[in-house]
Amino acid sequence: MSKTKKSLPVVVVNAKVATFDCVFGRGCEGICCKNGRPSVDPTEQETINAVMPRALPLLRPEARKVVEAEGILSNRTKLGQPMLRVVGGWCVLFNGGCVLHKIGTEDGDAYQYKPTQCALFPLEKGDDGWYVRQHGYQGEKWDLFCLNPKESKRSAVESLAGELELAARCDAEE
Repeated sequence: MSKTKKSLPVVVVNAKVATFDCVFGRGCEGICCKNGRPSVDPTEQETINAVMPRALPLLRPEARKVVEAEGILSNRTKLGQPMLRVVGGWCVLFNGGCVLHKIGTEDGDAYQYKPTQCALFPLEKGDDGWYVRQHGYQGEKWDLFCLNPKESKRSAVESLAGELELAARCDAEE
């Protein structure tokens, strides 16, 4: 009897060698959100703003104060789009985890309110297709332990099944 291999929803150029295992809540307390400044496009801004009445009470008090006074966006840009604010060294939407992730999970899709860059992490799209960010690959500069292939034996394509499905949806929307 032969095993049938399930094909990936998108091409991942380093799929054979990439490892990754998010250990949030099991040794990592959200370091990717520390000084996390994802860019957000106009559609993502609308989505986040629509859910803000539910998100505001869940924010850290200092973040809530800034968001209520100045909004979620900073004056900085990345990829031609405004970036989320950082307060106290953390993304304004972080409070023991991503507030948008928590609300999305309650509503049946953890990624539905999150900025795409956050939801897809550590996937990135390059010229040759999608790849898993790893130390030493594609000039990766972010020194997070979770991007070190020596930190996990788990195949990234296994651990990132939900993110890969989201990447396929993103591709279909392009």
